[in-house]
Amino acid sequence: MAIRKYKRTSPGRRNATVNLYSEVTKTKPEKTLLLKNNKKSGRNNQGKLTVIGRGGGNKKRYRRIDWSRKKLDVAATVVGVEYDPNRSANIALLKHDDGELRYILAPVGLTDGDKVVSASGRVDPKVGNAMRLADIPTGLNVHNIELQPGGGGKLCRSAGTYARLTNREGKWATLVFPSGEIRQVSVDCRATIGQVGNVDHNKVVLGKAGKSRHLGKRPHTRGMAKNHHEHPMGGGDNKSSGNRPPAQRSGTLAKGGRTRKPGKSSNKRIIRRRVSKRYGQLKLK
Repeated sequence: MAIRKYKRTSPGRRNATVNLYSEVTKTKPEKTLLLKNNKKSGRNNQGKLTVIGRGGGNKKRYRRIDWSRKKLDVAATVVGVEYDPNRSANIALLKHDDGELRYILAPVGLTDGDKVVSASGRVDPKVGNAMRLADIPTGLNVHNIELQPGGGGKLCRSAGTYARLTNREGKWATLVFPSGEIRQVSVDCRATIGQVGNVDHNKVVLGKAGKSRHLGKRPHTRGMAKNHHEHPMGGGDNKSSGNRPPAQRSGTLAKGGRTRKPGKSSNKRIIRRRVSKRYGQLKLK
């Protein structure tokens, strides 16, 4: 994926970069796979503002993605790779041999004319093929991984993400993530071979505030600029952190704090938690 850096012709262009989307080969989406996507901004079903800093943005429609890959043993041809405004990854339009069209996440290396299949058993482990973790050779990178058999892909769906299948023990498969986390998943869960495309998505520099507004992000006030009763970092004279580590409005540590709900049943399947850059290894209780 190519990233172009603009010349400094204006303040908005200074240090700005743009994604050339060299992987994209199809510009117009498939109308039969589009859904209406009403904007909710940061409000709940009662109209109350629950998430600040969201609203506006460009109009977009939702693309129906096949997360479960349950159309088994029917070969499909890649019609084209498209841009999806609802996610960081690109999507690929598949046309199955029976004529049905479906969207999937576009992995690295998948191009027009390639053949992919979602198999019930073991097939050639090439990029884009989906099968159970029990049938995938160890040592390969996978994405769109299910947490529960038949529940649809939940892990590694963002641009550039993947997990490496290291080994299998009984009914559990061990996955290693780039963050350092090691997790066990049932071998009956399905996954797709390869790494999610659009790898350089996180290298894009917006360059100006208007780009954020186009993405539906509104300005937000820093916690240090608020009053003491509005934010843990607020109050005091001049700039002051209050002699405490950075925290969110709820008091959760902003850099290295625990965000996972304690007591979840899947905690026992996490062998090693991800490594925090600020506070080191986060241990499970």
